[in-house]
Amino acid sequence: MVKDIQRWMDSRQYSPEMLATARLVLEDVQRGAVWQKAVRHHPLPQGGYVPKHAVVEVYRQLVSLGEWDEDTALLANIRMKPMRSLSGVTTVTVLTKPFTCPGKCIFCPVDLQMPKSYLPDEPGASRAVQNEFDPYRQVKSRLDSYLAVGHPIDKIELLILGGTWSVYPADYQEWFIQRCFDAMNGFDSHSLQEAQSANETTHSRNVGLVIETRPEYITPTELRRLRQLGVTKVQLGAQSLDDHVLELNQRGHTIADTLLATSLLRRAGFKIVLHWMPNLLGSTLEMDHVDFARLWSGGYAPDELKIYPVQLLQNSELFNVWKRGDFHPYSTTELVGLLADIKPTIPPYCRVNRVIRDIPSTHVMAGNKRTSLRQDILAEVQRRGQICGCIRCHEVSDRKVSLKELKLEDFVYTPEGGMEHFLSFRTPEDRIAGYLRLVLPNQKQSLGTNKGFPDLEKSAIIREVHVFGQSLAVGGEQPGAAQHIGLGTRLMDRALQISRENGYSRLSVISAIGTRLYYENRGFQRGELYMFKNI
Repeated sequence: MVKDIQRWMDSRQYSPEMLATARLVLEDVQRGAVWQKAVRHHPLPQGGYVPKHAVVEVYRQLVSLGEWDEDTALLANIRMKPMRSLSGVTTVTVLTKPFTCPGKCIFCPVDLQMPKSYLPDEPGASRAVQNEFDPYRQVKSRLDSYLAVGHPIDKIELLILGGTWSVYPADYQEWFIQRCFDAMNGFDSHSLQEAQSANETTHSRNVGLVIETRPEYITPTELRRLRQLGVTKVQLGAQSLDDHVLELNQRGHTIADTLLATSLLRRAGFKIVLHWMPNLLGSTLEMDHVDFARLWSGGYAPDELKIYPVQLLQNSELFNVWKRGDFHPYSTTELVGLLADIKPTIPPYCRVNRVIRDIPSTHVMAGNKRTSLRQDILAEVQRRGQICGCIRCHEVSDRKVSLKELKLEDFVYTPEGGMEHFLSFRTPEDRIAGYLRLVLPNQKQSLGTNKGFPDLEKSAIIREVHVFGQSLAVGGEQPGAAQHIGLGTRLMDRALQISRENGYSRLSVISAIGTRLYYENRGFQRGELYMFKNI
């Protein structure tokens, strides 16, 4: 840890006057002063005020030199953009290199220097361009930037974007993930297996690995390979649940492909993220209302959702359709109205990660150009006197929790692939402190030994355990925080009880590389692709 801090400090240049002023600010905050007051009380000699990252740097230096003890409460007061790790983990996004995409979607922008559908000046994509799509450099630079602004980097969810992961060559996939792990581990490995093994005990552990692909590429063989790579969550571009609309937009797959893909993913224990796109060619506001309802009634039931309204971009085929007068983008008012209508209908087991992409408005030729739609939508929902039931709108965030006041709730639903139990600890204000996803697969459809998944034979599957609140270091504690007070263990005990009551002889869990020891400490054994506990 000290080595990581020193490497980061060496890469930044601060004047002695800046550091001295930053220390005065830090000491004031430590004594209880409000951040804004402390900063204004100590202006810089040359004018202006000390930046927050300089104060974080002084704090890190004092701790690393042993002059000050770690103080999580103080760090929370000086941390920049605290929301980045309030979900309990720190997310690092990387992009794969430009590569051939099998899709011919008319709404996708075409830039030969980027993976399909991405633009070079999108925030996440621009970091990839700056690092020449090198996985090691992308991860390292992101970890360094998190460390610089006071965020913990011990629990990392790695999000690999770049189009259709499944079409990249197998050796590129292994190399790419190996180098991501090398950046988290802090040394160069000789193989993916070595990098994975090291990550079980390193400082920056991978607690989730996400890729994105197309529905038609999801097969038992593909899922086995994803597990060997360490993948725990899959994003699928569903886009629409109307075959006619998919055909008009040249999507290249059917809704049957999407339903089968979500069923296979669920039976293999993966977390499922679907992309859904309103305002596709051939759809209307009324059709989008109906289409959104199919996500929950048609057996798909995604765990997470990214809503990507179509954005009319000049370097797409849809732009030519629009110039002919055959496509009509929704206005901002129409889009806000649509999303405010559907958001309160989202069930409590789903988290809405996004409601629009970060494409700069200068690229949008017509229709909505606002990228702050989430605030507009939530304001409209509140104006109507409604609430959204999605996980993101109910996360405990930085609120203090009392273990005695938490209530365990069990929301049961039946999508394609098995019966689901969404177990959640909730506060009296209906805030979620932690949750667990348990699937009880239909034994006739189980991905058991005959499908190459011996660990899942006659097994219930924990697909996710997540505890919210500010991400804390492994083994760390903070008064009133949801993490490290035993919520995960309690949720797993209840999952074991449910599995036993329903006649399953084994409880398996889809473990990320960096959480293997966590599950071992709770009685789970290592299998071929999963960890399990005999009932």
